[in-house]
Amino acid sequence: MDGYLLVDKPEGISSFGVVGRLRRIIREATGQKIKIGHTGTLDPLANGLLILVIGKYTKRAAEFSKLDKVYEAELTLGLVSSTGDREGNLTQKSVQEPTKAQIERILNTFTGEIMQTPPSYSAIKVDGQRAYKLARAGKQVKLEPRKARIHSLQLDSYNYPHLNLLTEVSSGTYIRSLAEDIGDALGTGAYLSALRRKKVGTYDVSEALKLDEIDYDLLLRKVKS
Repeated sequence: MDGYLLVDKPEGISSFGVVGRLRRIIREATGQKIKIGHTGTLDPLANGLLILVIGKYTKRAAEFSKLDKVYEAELTLGLVSSTGDREGNLTQKSVQEPTKAQIERILNTFTGEIMQTPPSYSAIKVDGQRAYKLARAGKQVKLEPRKARIHSLQLDSYNYPHLNLLTEVSSGTYIRSLAEDIGDALGTGAYLSALRRKKVGTYDVSEALKLDEIDYDLLLRKVKS
């Protein structure tokens, strides 16, 4: 079995967890161990499009991971999080309620090429270890700023403290960091309270399989090459 598979990852499971589930489905049906990988991490609290590569296609993972991505993101204003999302310890920073006009003005400053510091709770390797593992162990994690490109950043809806955005970004952009930077620019603080990946390149989540619907027969029909 060689090809790629589009999966709509639900909240509450890691990207590696999705890979593990697909491996079990294949192993239980065939008794074989098949190589499977994902092409761009989605945190357990996020949902949406996850592209899996299977068999010989694992060698082509970079072709998918380098593609631009489209996200729906919910920011909660007035609070900051130790992890940048709702999983962390929350601290109130402000009760200021920015206007829609203020928010749109700030969002305009984030389009184009920007520098952003990846969150310490990320999958980036530091001295051979994942940054999030070091952070969870209480160790100081220092990550250098890197370039990212925000192709578009649109205000979808706003009902304080919830700010909903639709954004298209380059590969390697961290939406948690973007949420925190927007909160800093507004002076309110913010954390990422929900995230859904809608597209990777031209691949759309509307074409993806629900994880709990996948069995071996469906896999055989839906793996593409």
